[in-house]
Amino acid sequence: MANENEFGAGMLYTLEDEEGNEQEFELLGEMEYEDATYCALIPFYENEEDLLNDDGEFIVLKKEVIDGEEMLCTIEDDAEYEAIGEKFMEELNAYYDEED
Repeated sequence: MANENEFGAGMLYTLEDEEGNEQEFELLGEMEYEDATYCALIPFYENEEDLLNDDGEFIVLKKEVIDGEEMLCTIEDDAEYEAIGEKFMEELNAYYDEED
């Protein structure tokens, strides 16, 4: 089960897509689940208006150590991606319900 989750951490990551385009993302939250660490990220916008026009979806990446360096990696398994995405939604809903 998930434990020691962090939400609203606010760290910025620059990620590169398959075409080599870079985009900045903000760390929405981090979660430990089944001996792995996952990160939920949302696009980062300097302009508040752009943020308001965003669809509000987040991406989930898995932390892995490759050649001694910690990296955020795409989750290739659809079932794993769906499962951790649902866990993030549950945790985020609970977190923001407590904030109200």
